[in-house]
Amino acid sequence: MAKSRVTQPTEVELQILKVLWDQGPSPVRDIHARLNADKGTNYSTTVKMLSVMLEKGLVKRDENVSPFVYRAALSREKAGKRMLNNLIEKVYDGATMSLVLQALASTAATKEELEEARRLLDQLEAKQS
Repeated sequence: MAKSRVTQPTEVELQILKVLWDQGPSPVRDIHARLNADKGTNYSTTVKMLSVMLEKGLVKRDENVSPFVYRAALSREKAGKRMLNNLIEKVYDGATMSLVLQALASTAATKEELEEARRLLDQLEAKQS
């Protein structure tokens, strides 16, 4: 029986979720074909990982069709938000701005990205006024 609480995905689980987000609901054979092409994964590993992910609540399985079809239990956006919130809590002690400043300082942002950041900051500032 699948747990109701969704946990943070491991690196391998995230790879499987990416396949499901890109391809949509898929049988094991299709998921494995993509993983095998990208990473050389064994079929039994794919089956085992999907079983673990089902128990963790990361995927759902439609058992009314044969072969079973798996789908991501959460959207890419929701997973990204959870992982980002987890990173902010664990690394930056909950200080979101520290993460933002670190991200901007460690990569070369394009002019468009900087303009988008300015627009977002203006929107946030307007909400606080």
